[in-house]
Amino acid sequence: MKSNISSNNNLIRIGTRGSPLALKQACEVKNLLAKAHNLRESNFEIIIIKTTGDKIVDQPLGSIGGKGLFTKEIEEALSKKRIDIAVHSMKDMPTKQPLNLVIDCFLQREDPRDAFVSNKIEGLSSLSENHIVGTSSLRRKSQILNLMPRVRVVEFRGNVQTRLDKLDKGVADCTFLAMAGLKRLGLNKLTSRPISISEMLPAVAQGIIGVERRIEDGYIESLLKDINHIPTMIMAQAERAMLEILDGSCATPIAGLAIIDDNKITLKGEVLKVDGTEKIAHKKSGHISDNFNIGKEVGNILKRKIGKDFF
Repeated sequence: MKSNISSNNNLIRIGTRGSPLALKQACEVKNLLAKAHNLRESNFEIIIIKTTGDKIVDQPLGSIGGKGLFTKEIEEALSKKRIDIAVHSMKDMPTKQPLNLVIDCFLQREDPRDAFVSNKIEGLSSLSENHIVGTSSLRRKSQILNLMPRVRVVEFRGNVQTRLDKLDKGVADCTFLAMAGLKRLGLNKLTSRPISISEMLPAVAQGIIGVERRIEDGYIESLLKDINHIPTMIMAQAERAMLEILDGSCATPIAGLAIIDDNKITLKGEVLKVDGTEKIAHKKSGHISDNFNIGKEVGNILKRKIGKDFF
């Protein structure tokens, strides 16, 4: 149902990080809301918030605090009513939100796979132990070491353009970038070498944009309901239920992907040792209405399999 909203009295302030990809995602949310509710450009303000993770670019995320580094300042602005909604890449989100905030709106998932990106190497199958792999993701590092134990991996932080510049400068021979981010940025020339999920299972909720709001804000809740993509929400909830059981962060190499076929959901989860020497996986299917329990079951089985000292 379309809303009748006065352009003078109802400004929706959208909080986001300032990277080109984050701004694209914020604009995608804005455009969907505008279309769903007959809103104008003047009904929106995009507010850029610099997070700790954006400020510290020369250290591995796991060593300086993990996923919350990209969300803390944005969530503080939302709690203090400086913004009305926050737009996030769900793969960067901790599984627990502040008590007064909720994420119950998800945009349709983009391609969840990773892309192999290189100016020198044809593809993952051509990678050899003489090459240098650049990645800031502990998951990707562990997965590539599991496939090729003696390959050299170097730290490779920064936004998409920063990492592409590092490739040009020869800091590494190849890297991995999310297909979703490349497509949203229009960098389709870099999406020609996707990696199959059997070779590299994605990060939990990769390719999913989530919109966070204050629980008390019924007005915003009513607006967001019309742009929520239910199948994506079901997948995100299953994957993140698994992640919560495993207490996942940037310091733990965890991967997971849910796939929906009609009313059936299949969730595959994977945990790796940091050095890639061991990989534990589990998969479960069931009805989409049981998505939370499926996520928890996969998480609990993986947790039992790996024991206390796995990481």
